[in-house]
Amino acid sequence: EMRIDPAAPRAPGRDRFVLSKGHCTPALYSILALRGYFPEKDLELFRSIKGHMSGHPDMVHVPGVDMSTGSLGQGISAAVGMAVAAKHWGDTYRTYALLGDGESEEGQVWEAAMFAGNQQLDNLCVIVDHNGLQIDGPVEEVNDPMPLADKFRAFKFHVVELADGNDFDQIRAAFAEARATKGQPTAIIAETTKGKGVSFMENQVGWHGKAPNDEQFEQAMAELTAAGEEL
Repeated sequence: EMRIDPAAPRAPGRDRFVLSKGHCTPALYSILALRGYFPEKDLELFRSIKGHMSGHPDMVHVPGVDMSTGSLGQGISAAVGMAVAAKHWGDTYRTYALLGDGESEEGQVWEAAMFAGNQQLDNLCVIVDHNGLQIDGPVEEVNDPMPLADKFRAFKFHVVELADGNDFDQIRAAFAEARATKGQPTAIIAETTKGKGVSFMENQVGWHGKAPNDEQFEQAMAELTAAGEEL
């Protein structure tokens, strides 16, 4: 989806990506490695005192990371700033920000959304990973931010709702709709399954931030490998 070049991770015209739910670095770093930003072997240094890949995105030490995030609720503000800068300087890059539904309980998210809508930032695409779970339990029990789609519409966003945010065809179509939308930013509300593809992890809040043991790892990889072969 994004215009990027792993050989030039700081190219001025590149599209920007902000992982606002910054604790998802295992996914982000793996994708960056697969895209060629750095050797896959570097992933072995994840959260290691000997390495440079911390648990939250680090734009100083990790090629391909556009914003250091982790304080939840703040990433969208940085993304809005990037989109504003592009408009100001006449640049054509787009900015994408991935939020969690839990962090959408933060007030700063809605301050940023208000500004983005009022500034008609049609070069900004916000994706909300709505899996219904956060570190303390179900989102609806902690501090339910729903209805997210209606809230973003109220802040002058074009909203795309994905019934299955784990379906790649729906994701591709949503990004195409976002690119075609003019005069307002886009919010994609993706209904997803936490731990998708690993049977014992799906919809289990306990896997929010822990690693599997060796036996669980083997089972998970076998299930993911089988799913990949089907694709």
